[in-house]
Amino acid sequence: MNQRLYEKLTAALAEERVLLSEPMKKHTTFRIGGPADYFVMPASEEEVEKAIAVCKEEESPYYILGNGSNLLVSDAGYRGVVIQIYKEMSQIRVEGTCIYAQAGASLAKIAAAALDAGLAGFEFAAGIPGTLGGACVMNAGAYGGEMKDVLADVTVLDENGKLQRIENEQMELGYRTSIIARKGYTVLGAKIQLQEGVREEIRGLMNELKEKRVSKQPLEYPSAGSTFKRPEGYFAGKLIQDSGLCGFRVGDAMVSEKHCGFVINAGEATAADVDLLIRQVSAKVEEQFGVPLEPEVKRLGEF
Repeated sequence: MNQRLYEKLTAALAEERVLLSEPMKKHTTFRIGGPADYFVMPASEEEVEKAIAVCKEEESPYYILGNGSNLLVSDAGYRGVVIQIYKEMSQIRVEGTCIYAQAGASLAKIAAAALDAGLAGFEFAAGIPGTLGGACVMNAGAYGGEMKDVLADVTVLDENGKLQRIENEQMELGYRTSIIARKGYTVLGAKIQLQEGVREEIRGLMNELKEKRVSKQPLEYPSAGSTFKRPEGYFAGKLIQDSGLCGFRVGDAMVSEKHCGFVINAGEATAADVDLLIRQVSAKVEEQFGVPLEPEVKRLGEF
C-alpha cells in the first residue's frame, strides 16, 4: 500500500469511503474482476475534484466508475484508484420540463422521475442498466432513442480539473461516443430536456420496452449488456448467430442462446474467459463474413 496516497485520500474523503483491495466483481454487472488497490466513493462534486487531484499529485492511475454495467475488469484487478460516482451522488430534481440529475443517478430512476412528473422522451432509457454519467460519456441509447435526443447540457471536470458546462451541440454525440469520452472528462451531472406527456402513455411505452427486453435479452445472467458495437449495415448478434456461435463458451463465459449479441457469465466466469471468448467470436465472424466486430465493453486492468 502507498501510505501517502491512502492518507491523502482519507483526508479528502471520509475514511469509511476509501476501501483497500476492494473486489471489483462486487461493482460490475458481469460480477467479474479482481481487487482495485483503492476504491473511493465521493459524496459530492468537491470530493470528486479532491480525489482526482490527489491521484494526479501522487501520479496514481485512476478510473471513474458508475455501476460497472459496461465493464470487464481483469482477474488481477486494478493497480490504481477506482473513483465510483454512484449512489452517494444520485440526486434527481424535476423543474418544469427539465430534470437535473447527478452523474451517479441510475437511468431507471431518472425515467421513473420523468414518469411521475408526466414528462415524455426518456422512456427508451428506462431499462438501460447504467448511470447518467456513463450514459453521457457513451451517448447510450436503445429502441430508437439516445442521450443526444434529451441532453440539454452536461457538467464535467475537464482534464485540468476545471468545472465546465457543455451544451448539447458541443458534445459531439455520436454512436457510443462523445467529446467527453475523447477528452477524458469526468461527468458530474446533467440537465435533461423533456416534454409534457400523458402519464398513462409514458407508462405504456415503458412497459412495452420492458417486455421487449425481458423477452429478448438474457437478463437472468450477469453480463455487461450488449457486448459488441453495431457494425455499419449489420447486427452483431445476427452475425454471431449465423457463424454458428450461439451457446459457444469458454469456461463459464458464454454467448447467450437468448440473444447472441450478449456474452454472459454463466457461473464463475473469469475475465480471461470473457476476453478469450470475445476474441474468438470476433475472429470467427470476420473469417466468415469479413466484418470486424468491435467490443462495446470496456476493459480495465491487465489482459
